[in-house]
Amino acid sequence: MNKYNPNAIEKKWQKIWDEEKTFKTQINKDKQKFYALIEFPYPSGQGLHVGHPRPYT
Repeated sequence: MNKYNPNAIEKKWQKIWDEEKTFKTQINKDKQKFYALIEFPYPSGQGLHVGHPRPYT
């Protein structure tokens, strides 16, 4: 297996994402606005690990 080279990999994927406009959003002002709130399972957040917030950042 080749050694991981973050500089080469990141540049490659950033170029693809930029060309395909992967992270570009479409704004439709005719649609109703909404706010999505993700809450932790417990108010204290006790029992969470770093894998919980990762998908939301």
